[in-house]
Amino acid sequence: MEMKRINAGKLRAIGYDARDKLLRVEFDDGTAIDYSGVGNEVWRKLSSSGAAWSYYRDNIEEEYSGRKGTVRKPTTRADLENLFRAPDE
Repeated sequence: MEMKRINAGKLRAIGYDARDKLLRVEFDDGTAIDYSGVGNEVWRKLSSSGAAWSYYRDNIEEEYSGRKGTVRKPTTRADLENLFRAPDE
């Protein structure tokens, strides 16, 4: 799912999978919520809204069931080097 970076209220990124009707919303505290059963029209309105935070609060947060998770931090070269380095003896 491709994420669209935004800066609206506590929202930091939004993404949509039209085939699965799945909306992902990422927040400034590192949490993410996946909402199922979201129609394309709701996604279109959210992604083009000048007040995305208000639209989210009014039309998505209480209207759809969500599954909470966390946003994965991008892997860095140092992370990979630490993963594959020899253990200290």
